[in-house]
Amino acid sequence: MTEVEFPVDILPYEGKALGTSEWTTINQGMIDDFARVSGDRNWIHVDLERARRELPQGKTIAHGQLTLSLITALGAQTLKIRRRGKGINYGLNKVRFVSPVLCDSRIRLHRSLEKAEPMHGAWRLTFSNVMEIEGEAKPAMVAESISMVYEEEADA
Repeated sequence: MTEVEFPVDILPYEGKALGTSEWTTINQGMIDDFARVSGDRNWIHVDLERARRELPQGKTIAHGQLTLSLITALGAQTLKIRRRGKGINYGLNKVRFVSPVLCDSRIRLHRSLEKAEPMHGAWRLTFSNVMEIEGEAKPAMVAESISMVYEEEADA
């Protein structure tokens, strides 16, 4: 994990790795919960019996969007800015789902800072994210994400 005091202190980390998250297991409960929330109930995600019969590994597959949504939580394990204001997701530039995440697989995030730009009391941070699957040569996902991190507000 990279730790800095203020948002401006992130500048020396442009183009560098920030860290790697802990492993997270993607279980059927998570997949089912995501299916309920997203409305994506495609059988490859939620039908265990059919997956056993018809999918090459015999397991359900996590939603790509579920994997993508974990960038926020896992990314928090790679960078800590101690004195800052709010942070918001600003967007995504590129996302590719390279390999399926099978149920009960473990994944972790490798994160680098591509760019840090000052933006009127905030910093726009562009990250390179690679979601690794334990034991697999190819990642689950690669994505370029953008966050806004605001300066710490002075006490009123």
